[in-house]
Amino acid sequence: MAGTPVGEAKALYEAGRYAEAEAGARAVARERDDEYAAVALNIAALAAAAQGKHAEALATYDEALPAFGRFFGADHWLTLKLRSDRAQQMTSLGRHAECEAECAAVVEAAGRRTGPETSRLMAAARNGLAFALNAQGRHQEAETVAREALAAHPERDRQALVLRLGLARSLNGQGRHDDALTEARTADKLHRGLPGHQRLPDTGAVDLAFANALSGLGRAA
Repeated sequence: MAGTPVGEAKALYEAGRYAEAEAGARAVARERDDEYAAVALNIAALAAAAQGKHAEALATYDEALPAFGRFFGADHWLTLKLRSDRAQQMTSLGRHAECEAECAAVVEAAGRRTGPETSRLMAAARNGLAFALNAQGRHQEAETVAREALAAHPERDRQALVLRLGLARSLNGQGRHDDALTEARTADKLHRGLPGHQRLPDTGAVDLAFANALSGLGRAA
């Protein structure tokens, strides 16, 4: 997106300068009424979420969703990905059942698609689904979803990382701490291999997966 109206905001987001990215993206969205305004709202929502401002992020996704539908279409993979990201803000606000339902709907819609984006989209929605199931204490179901997603997504990218973390969370929730520790180690290796701007959002989650597994085994982190 370099050289586009949202290029600067995206670069700030990737540099971890979330407040600046959010402000810049919102400025672009206010000034335009085109697809770049829609994308700017998406960046603003991502940046708000990265700052822990989940209610603001959800409100921004609510604003972005009709714009994505208007400029890209309701069934476009970008619109479906936005729905998945929006749903995951719900679970950060304790709205786990709503997140589960929306991510399941996106998984179903993604399953009707073909194209290079489908694997990433399906993995993102399944990650949200696994997260929501874990949050509701349905750890065996979350494990099944995470394993299915990983089997269908062999890439060693950030999406694989968050799925591994979801799997570790489900195993810890079942008291299978040895297995969870193995998954945490795999996640850590994936995390270390990612570009710097992709590592930043998940550093704490990797550490937490280790800590929970070690605590369950009665060992110090």
